Amino acid sequence: MKTFSEEFLDRLIEISYKITPNDIENMAKCIHKTKINKGNLFIIGVGGSASNSSHSVNDFRKICEINAFSPFDNVSEITARINDDGWDNSIVGWMRMFFPCENDVLLVYSVGGGSEEKNVSVNIINAIKFAKSKRTKVLSIVGKKDGYAYYNSDVAIHIPSGKDMVTPYTESFHSIISHLLVSHPLLQQNQTKWESLE
Repeated sequence: MKTFSEEFLDRLIEISYKITPNDIENMAKCIHKTKINKGNLFIIGVGGSASNSSHSVNDFRKICEINAFSPFDNVSEITARINDDGWDNSIVGWMRMFFPCENDVLLVYSVGGGSEEKNVSVNIINAIKFAKSKRTKVLSIVGKKDGYAYYNSDVAIHIPSGKDMVTPYTESFHSIISHLLVSHPLLQQNQTKWESLE
């Protein structure tokens, strides 16, 4: 009988084979276009996905030399916006200060992708609506196909984890796909530290 660790890792491998590589390539091309046009890459997520978005900002800026930003990197500003404007409008208020346009990209990390009916991740939904109104491209990596982000993104990557353990697998693949993107030949500008020492 397999241990939990063996089952978890086996399923991780199984999921990776079900992800469509072409979707990741299209995502890389979209971000590359933003880089060429000197646009901004806005990366958003809430909960554990907020941490993944912050990590990605570091990598896209340092490794790819892309103007990447996350609203949760300035805790004073985002909490002030939550306090004054409400949770649902917190990300939109932050994005508005960058004057987003067609040269920019919004990258969404989310497990469910938001639901207006269930009142879940409405701040992400509003950020997507705002981005669309400014002709900003929307990319998403999500664990659910029935969420708002999946149906309203220019490129959406679904993490097919099944019905249980959707959150741990989706948030794991946020990090995996993010590292794939910053290592992509279209995007990587600088070597990472340890590889540069070889």
